[in-house]
Amino acid sequence: MKALSPTAGNQTHFIGVVSPEDLSDTLSGCRQWMGDRFGCKSGFATPFHVTLIPPFGVSEQQDFEGLLKALTEVSSRASGFSAQVSGFGAFGDRTVFAHVEPDPRWNLLRDSVFSSVSAAVSGRLKKDARPFTPHVTVANRDIPPGAIPTALSYFATIPLELSFPVNEITLFEREREGWVIAAEWALRG
Repeated sequence: MKALSPTAGNQTHFIGVVSPEDLSDTLSGCRQWMGDRFGCKSGFATPFHVTLIPPFGVSEQQDFEGLLKALTEVSSRASGFSAQVSGFGAFGDRTVFAHVEPDPRWNLLRDSVFSSVSAAVSGRLKKDARPFTPHVTVANRDIPPGAIPTALSYFATIPLELSFPVNEITLFEREREGWVIAAEWALRG
């Protein structure tokens, strides 16, 4: 595990599941296409992942230590599983993503991590009112109006069907203009 230190600021960390290399390689080409075709850059400095807990802030050493302890504890209780990725989708006109098949185990993992981390960093997390939709973002926030149908048509020509193990949870930390992997915890079984 990389040496960690708390950083000041509003959004210093988030928690997710890192995408496997073969999926990341495919999606890197898709991100590049979005950049070349539409000038998209948002999120390009972040490793591909499924977000379990969106960005939140930790600035106190005590909260930071509690966060690490919570992630250690929840990872020792949570079970790994196999996830499926199938094609591409979009959230309105804001985000293009690789579609991760719904599975109740994603919800169980997200809810377990949220509960543990929320107790450790009281008042810092907000649970999204929308249903949890696991996905791997290709591009977001700076997609020009009208670009998503073109992008989805192009991405439909790319065969994307694969399974990957969900066997670790990852703590990401903000570093300069992007997010880096700060630490990873293996899931049980």
